[in-house]
Amino acid sequence: MSKKVRVRFAPSPTGPLHIGGVRTALFNYLFAKKHGGDFVLRIEDTDQNRYVEGAEDYIIKSLDWCGMSFDEGPGKNEKFGPYRQSERKHLYKQYADDLIANGKAYYAFDTSDQLDAERKGHEAEGKTFIYNWHNRAKGRLVNSLVLTEAETKAKIEAGEDYVIRFKSPQDETLHLTDIIRGNMTIDTNVLDDKILFKSDGMPTYHLANIVDDHLMEITHVIRGEEWLPSLALHQLLYDAFGWDAPEFAHLPLILKPTGKGKLSKRDGDKMGFPVFPLEYTAPDGTVSRGYKEDGYFPEAVVNFLAFLGWNPGTEQEIFSLEQLVADFDLARVNKAGARFDPDKTKWFNHHYMQQQLDLDLAEQFKASQPELAEMDVNYIALAVGLIKERATFVSDFWDLSHFFFTAPTSYDEKASKKALKEDTADIMNSVIERVNATDDFTVENLQTNIKGWITDNEISFGKVMMPLRLALVGALQGPDVFDIMYMIGKTETVKRIENLIKHI
Repeated sequence: MSKKVRVRFAPSPTGPLHIGGVRTALFNYLFAKKHGGDFVLRIEDTDQNRYVEGAEDYIIKSLDWCGMSFDEGPGKNEKFGPYRQSERKHLYKQYADDLIANGKAYYAFDTSDQLDAERKGHEAEGKTFIYNWHNRAKGRLVNSLVLTEAETKAKIEAGEDYVIRFKSPQDETLHLTDIIRGNMTIDTNVLDDKILFKSDGMPTYHLANIVDDHLMEITHVIRGEEWLPSLALHQLLYDAFGWDAPEFAHLPLILKPTGKGKLSKRDGDKMGFPVFPLEYTAPDGTVSRGYKEDGYFPEAVVNFLAFLGWNPGTEQEIFSLEQLVADFDLARVNKAGARFDPDKTKWFNHHYMQQQLDLDLAEQFKASQPELAEMDVNYIALAVGLIKERATFVSDFWDLSHFFFTAPTSYDEKASKKALKEDTADIMNSVIERVNATDDFTVENLQTNIKGWITDNEISFGKVMMPLRLALVGALQGPDVFDIMYMIGKTETVKRIENLIKHI
């Protein structure tokens, strides 16, 4: 690649950033970093009616949390700024005027009622109304192709509402290339004359997008499949301006877990998983769950998103962000939609849980659990190290480890029936003697003394270990009993065994 690679992520600040948008940002980021390029954030806020206060800040925080901070964007390295389209609106009119001057666009003064009448007339004949070559100059529609220059000027000066439409070519075959989808051809006769500019001074997405990509020297446009129908118009606009078009890559949709249809917030609400990176509170007070607040690690989110549409070509599934940068290739992005698998996302999170430092996890655990407020975080870290292998989220820790911090007040009924026999009380009293006789209270010594005693007396291990676990935990679960005994200490161990004996 001769030019420096420059890609852009261009979300609209209309609400929280969907996980599909995060995936688009990720693929742009990986491609830029792979080729030593720039990752640009541009806020496409031309639709002011849908603008939501705080959405831009949410987008930036989401990218930062995922480790994908932008190189250029609002307030950062603004050499091609500003990076909000609403602050660039003074730029677009001149480009719309250039297209009109070159015969590539025209003014249209049709009212909504007139266009509705045209649509209904076509429907009555079993046709679909398309504003393009076959009707734009036939007199029924009101535009500068049928009006004289003076009439057009008079309407504009009189303040009549107008739009500027692109003049799609007639009887041409357009050749398009997409990095992911290959070569395509389009008959230009099926294209409508899209609106590029409105009389309120704001461009539509199509014009602003092309102009900004050109002025910001974007080399590759990597975006979602939903923009594929716009590719023909965008290529025609580049041609109309006489500009070199960037290379295009349209990413596959992220599909529902059922595999049918695009993943939506409703799917997450119904099946119990978030579809937004961070928790989001809407202007009406509605709160949407976020991966961060649900306990996912950003490394896990990035890893599972990378596999929604991309395949490394190997059996490897665990990739750090740095490894993804090294291995990412748009040529290995699939055309077909990628099915979202909530269980697989948990699998990734479980893996990254094991990579975290116990002390870091302990800090998070302590902050989330009121019962641990006065507990030494180093002790909590030891407990975490013993149970995190069975956890997917920090929120799982209390159920897996509560017995390290509080003695059981009841005993699981099913476990009690299984563990408690007629001679259990006598056996547990003997265990207390062995515990008290262990001066150097370590896991190894406890294990040697108690297991040696069991073997010497030819007692079934189950008759000792099951009620011992029940005494310590209140159920037949948890890590090794000798680890638990060591953690809670000799005095607490004896006390818990005595409580079980009283219960019997």
